[in-house]
Amino acid sequence: MSRVERLLKAYERFVSLPWDAGIAGPQKVWFAVYDPVDERRLRVRVDEFEIATKQAGHGWLLKDLTDEFPLWMAAQDYRESYFEDPEDLELALPRFREAVVAGLRDVLSGAQADENAVVAVTGIASLFGFAKVSDVVRGVADGIRGRLLVFFPGSHEGNNYRLLDARDGWNYLAVPISAGDGMESR
Repeated sequence: MSRVERLLKAYERFVSLPWDAGIAGPQKVWFAVYDPVDERRLRVRVDEFEIATKQAGHGWLLKDLTDEFPLWMAAQDYRESYFEDPEDLELALPRFREAVVAGLRDVLSGAQADENAVVAVTGIASLFGFAKVSDVVRGVADGIRGRLLVFFPGSHEGNNYRLLDARDGWNYLAVPISAGDGMESR
């Protein structure tokens, strides 16, 4: 059985458990942690996570963040100057993070994203270097009514998460879901 299949099986078990409606927003965040080399394999099988969610009696919404930065950049008046002097982009990146948070909050506040729904997020690795995942998750945590499932290519040890295994991680109280093969703690 592949790591992605094992992650899917772990998710199937997890999403089938009863949900406590009274927990705080940060406790409603699930990180499906997987090896970054499995990104394409996981993307091909995201629909199976949707099926597992629906079979457990929950709704499903998917938000892909892959194109957020290029779409945001294309809308910027000063985009040409950012390409000429990329250091100037540092000043604009907080606005990008705010745009990502606002877009995800829109999904979370929609009628279908009720207390019984999973809002799944793919493409989180595309934020690397532009916005911190921890800031985005913190920015939306109070708006989660059901559960927020973040497909997280990286590693997890204790409460420490490392995106793409490329930098120091951050401490966050999200609930990890892993393939159980040791990848989450390497």
